[in-house]
Amino acid sequence: MREAWDRGATEVCMQGGIHPSYTGATYLEICRAVKAEAPGMHVHAFSPLEVWQGARTLGIPLRDYLAQLKAAGLGTLPGTAAEILDDEVRRVICHDKVTTAEWLEVMRTAHGLGLRSTSTIMFGHMEKFEHWARHLLRLRALQVETGGITEFVPLPFVHMESPIYRKGKARRGPSFRETVLMHAVGRLALHPVIPNIQASWVKLGAEGVKACLRAGVNDMGGTLMNETISRSAGASHGQEMTAMEMEALLESIGRIPRQRTTLYGTPADSAKVKARAVTTPVEPVRIEFRKKEIASICAV
Repeated sequence: MREAWDRGATEVCMQGGIHPSYTGATYLEICRAVKAEAPGMHVHAFSPLEVWQGARTLGIPLRDYLAQLKAAGLGTLPGTAAEILDDEVRRVICHDKVTTAEWLEVMRTAHGLGLRSTSTIMFGHMEKFEHWARHLLRLRALQVETGGITEFVPLPFVHMESPIYRKGKARRGPSFRETVLMHAVGRLALHPVIPNIQASWVKLGAEGVKACLRAGVNDMGGTLMNETISRSAGASHGQEMTAMEMEALLESIGRIPRQRTTLYGTPADSAKVKARAVTTPVEPVRIEFRKKEIASICAV
């Protein structure tokens, strides 16, 4: 944590599966520990699944638990554990996670408390195009209601180490065409209520990101210091990328990089200087850009 802060990081992202020994108190302790070590670090943490489980283990209302997390230092929530927001699909791919209604309830409640979040879709397994549509329309409806979503992040299914693929219940991820289409359709379906569509270089690789940038994407996510989720699933595009490498990628297709914060503001000059001083991959950095005018970077 201290190393990342010293190198210009402005956000720490923490999320994972449900550990049998974790309770809601565990997540509160994690937030407090981050703030004790780096008071200025933005805490982007805990999927709706983790929040739902945390409230349940403490036996308190969801709203009360989210308020406790916010008081402990939580800044925003990742919109993960969404997979496909349709229970027809969820019963097959993630029956032990929260339901569609529960995921939306966590986000609606968090947004009501002033906690903003990202949103995601994990596609290319056993879903159909109509499930894409239902997912996008549910995200749009939530955003119209609360205005709490900062960005939409399509996540292509990485099949190699996935149990559902090994059981023969999922295909080998989306095609390249489907991946570009998801980003493009996300831009069209969510415009203008969710203004930022993010491409993940870890999932897509540099050439995949470039294609999506030309198809409506305006945000590039993370240099990812010590990324483990995609790699454990079998992704092979790497785990870290420096701010300078990201800027070079954007400039190669005519974009102008701009560093950003988690909430799309402008970071302190000191953070910008530190991030650009890194010549080898260390801290995660996210990039956002607006067509051929602006590209912004957020050290995470």
